[in-house]
Amino acid sequence: MYNSIVARSFSQHGQKKMRRGAFFGGLVLGFFICIYSTPYQGPLAFGKYIILTSRTKLFSCSSRLVKYSDSRADVTTPVKSRIVCNFTEPESDFCEMHGDIRILGSSSTIFIPHFSVADMFTKNNSSGIKPYARKSDEGALERVRQFRFSQEMHRCTQNHSVPTVLFSIGEYTGNYFHSFSDVVIPLYTTSRKFNGQVQFLLADKKVSWTKKFRVVLMKLSNYEAIDIDKEDGVHCFPGMIIGLKKHKELSIDPLESPDYSMTNFREFLRSSYYLKREYAIRLGSKGKKRPRLLIISRKRTRTFMNENEIGKMAQKLGFDVVLAEASSNISEFSKLVNSCDVLMGVHGAGLTNIVFLPKNAVLIQVVLFGGVEWLATTYFGDPSKNMNLRYLEYKISEKESSLIQKYPLDDEVFKNPQSIAEKGWPYYKSVYLDNQNVKLDVFRFKTTLLEALQMLSM
Repeated sequence: MYNSIVARSFSQHGQKKMRRGAFFGGLVLGFFICIYSTPYQGPLAFGKYIILTSRTKLFSCSSRLVKYSDSRADVTTPVKSRIVCNFTEPESDFCEMHGDIRILGSSSTIFIPHFSVADMFTKNNSSGIKPYARKSDEGALERVRQFRFSQEMHRCTQNHSVPTVLFSIGEYTGNYFHSFSDVVIPLYTTSRKFNGQVQFLLADKKVSWTKKFRVVLMKLSNYEAIDIDKEDGVHCFPGMIIGLKKHKELSIDPLESPDYSMTNFREFLRSSYYLKREYAIRLGSKGKKRPRLLIISRKRTRTFMNENEIGKMAQKLGFDVVLAEASSNISEFSKLVNSCDVLMGVHGAGLTNIVFLPKNAVLIQVVLFGGVEWLATTYFGDPSKNMNLRYLEYKISEKESSLIQKYPLDDEVFKNPQSIAEKGWPYYKSVYLDNQNVKLDVFRFKTTLLEALQMLSM
């Protein structure tokens, strides 16, 4: 009625012009709506399952498609789904689902209409998935939320235009090493292929963790992560991955993920945190710059008892020395690490910062007394070599260990570390990792620093 009143106020000629203008204006408007409301059509692993109705509105700040009431749109009609799961990996269970996938976070239930999951989970002695990549450690999974699968039908309350990756922040991510090894690196290998067109669903969310790794989350996804545990509505997706693909500690296996490597991951970090240096210094080239040595300081356990003495000796050998404790501010600390050519420290989470070192830099890992070589090699030795870094190991003697102040040299702690290990991991960890400090013999350690200088000349 309002339109007819307005139209009558114009002459017949004016009405014709008005109709033409409305027609062409509608074409232009329709063109831009198509351009800006079309969902991602790139090479998604899930294929193209997104159906937009005439009543669908897309908000660029969210992956959610808000559906207005429309009698023609039946949101309860499911699309046939496909699911592929892998329960054979040592560290993570993993399922990839295509089609009509629905999830009710508050009940930890994933709905897959027209698909029987009972046999699949019965064969694998499981009733669901705990999406944290440390399956071999029962203690780590104790408090991780388990998601079950159901064929029940539930009406969608939130529709999303992109697939989702559902994962748990996990139990150990208060530890810097586990944050990278169990979550950040597996999340990279699992989600990088989506080029940001993926919605993250976080289980067991820790605000401190998401704040610390916000840069990484924003670089991998164009959308704000959702705390799925608190969601009472049914979220619907064109596809879902639950669980993260983990290969080895702090590493990517190119045989498992042919498109990605630790070199790619480190380039991703360098871009994300705006790190300037790609390569470490090469001694003997033009200029007289001194290599920078970063000594990772620890305050509570596994500390260097003679940090200043170590630093002075390194300066005499030609290093500029930086002594720093690993910081929770990754943006700042990553830049400090990237400015250095050699990083040294006692075995511990702080050494995880090697991911920010420039190529051809050197890691010196000080290995504690007590037969912990396997830990040193698995956690940092082998991974460093996959990062285009040079690796040196310095194994301390009994006399360089603070244990000598607690136990006589003929005690089992010194004579037979294996017997300590046989008493269980908690006891072994308490003796050799939680209550051991280091006083380096600087004259003995000098040889290791000279080796590092030699490596920087190659």
